[in-house]
Amino acid sequence: MTDITNSPAATLVQDNAPRSHRHGPVRTLLKNPAALLGLTILLLVTLMALLASTVYPGDPQDIVGPALLWPGDDAQFLLGTDSLGRDVAAGVMYGARVSLTTGAVAAAISLSIGLLVGALSGYFDGWIDDVLVRLTELIQTVPTFLFVIVVVTIGRPSAPLIICAIGAACWPVTARLVRAEFRTLREAEYVVAARSQGFGSAWIIFREILPNALPPVIVSTSVLVANAILIESGLSFLGLGDPNAMSWGSMIGEGREMLRTGWYLSAVPGVAIVLTILALNLVGDAINDTYNPRLAGRA
Repeated sequence: MTDITNSPAATLVQDNAPRSHRHGPVRTLLKNPAALLGLTILLLVTLMALLASTVYPGDPQDIVGPALLWPGDDAQFLLGTDSLGRDVAAGVMYGARVSLTTGAVAAAISLSIGLLVGALSGYFDGWIDDVLVRLTELIQTVPTFLFVIVVVTIGRPSAPLIICAIGAACWPVTARLVRAEFRTLREAEYVVAARSQGFGSAWIIFREILPNALPPVIVSTSVLVANAILIESGLSFLGLGDPNAMSWGSMIGEGREMLRTGWYLSAVPGVAIVLTILALNLVGDAINDTYNPRLAGRA
């Protein structure tokens, strides 16, 4: 197969490419102040999740002190205690584990389904494309949060069920994006060359077209993770989360009855959610600036 990366046209494009892209996307990303801020926040949240059981080895739902201690009242409880005497700091750290796990795994499920459906729909014409497009439209017409609520209500609320429900509800956006990319790339010269050399559809889809269709999908991944975290927090706020897991959403829900006397109970996990979603958006915008050729030309 012809290696288009070594062709004169490809060499000319690389020579005329913006300096930031010639240095590689990772290096370009690390030069972006917004990306650095977002990555720093995500690193801190990840460390919280990883070190939760080390810093607080017990169950975060255990009663460990007097009820309704404000942050700073006792050095042993940096963020205070809730109405039952549970450590708010322990809840925040374990909540980070729940949120990041839900966001990452649900996004992986959505990406897997969306990539497969979008690739098949974009590469093939006829009834395959029609069926997959109608299926995508059908899932997309149902509000995501409502779909997840129905699935969790029918089943028994648990972390695996919530993750699978979120993943099964969020894939249409990825599928439509991948389909559009495939329909643009399926007649590219390197694809035609692969067909002429006898490569099958599976090889062309997964080895030729898919790698070139990934940049916009990578950009959208941060949005998928952020949406998954928000959906899980919303479910936990409504009391539909995993009852055995400490979640930021459940902490906000339990603290809403004491907003006048103990507003910190909702504010602390609320700030954690805001910072995490903000960090994901900053990283997503920076990745978009890196991979979007129109924006890269301004660098």
